[in-house]
Amino acid sequence: MSVEELAAATGLSVRTTRYYAGLGLLPAPIRQGRVARYDDAHLARLQLIRALQDHGFTLQAIEKYLSRIPLDAGVEELAVQRAMLRPWTVAPTESLTRRQLQARVGRELSESELERLVALRGVRRDGDGYEATPLLQIAVQALDLDIGVESFIEAGNAIDRHMNALADDLTEILRRQVLDPYRELPRDERDSVGFERTVSLIRQLTLDSVVAGFQRAANQVIQRSLRR
Repeated sequence: MSVEELAAATGLSVRTTRYYAGLGLLPAPIRQGRVARYDDAHLARLQLIRALQDHGFTLQAIEKYLSRIPLDAGVEELAVQRAMLRPWTVAPTESLTRRQLQARVGRELSESELERLVALRGVRRDGDGYEATPLLQIAVQALDLDIGVESFIEAGNAIDRHMNALADDLTEILRRQVLDPYRELPRDERDSVGFERTVSLIRQLTLDSVVAGFQRAANQVIQRSLRR
């Protein structure tokens, strides 16, 4: 590929692609006379950079992360790295001004209502603006509930505490039972595509299982309460 084709394949500008190459984030191009050409390994590394950006990595953090991956790493290994880094979020967050946020929800928002939206995880503060999350609409519906904001904060902290522990445990199982055995086997690019599909299905199964598991546990709490 030419640098223009490489940039187009990853959704980056040619200028940004050349900048990354100048920083040493990409291997040296393949020279054909005076023409620089790029192959699938360059593309895979750029896609990995995009995955890191999706997680909010700064350029300095991306450089540090990539410094641990040999420049001659194959497409398959880079695909594995990218598959493990793909965000779990169902939808990207969106930055909004206060006026844009109010237009989105269809109502004026007081400071106390904004505080409640933050506590309900419908928005996150982003400097002078806000980041809308996939929970925004249900959070807006909950604004008029006669429940103190402290209750939402306490519930959110409890959710974070248990979800962080659960994510740690499940990620370790995924690494030990799926990733490590896969890395020990000879593989090619087709295997890497299959691995990405496997990880994607595991993630969906995990998300559905977490919801179903909480529903089952909540029903058990109700049944125990009724028996008492």
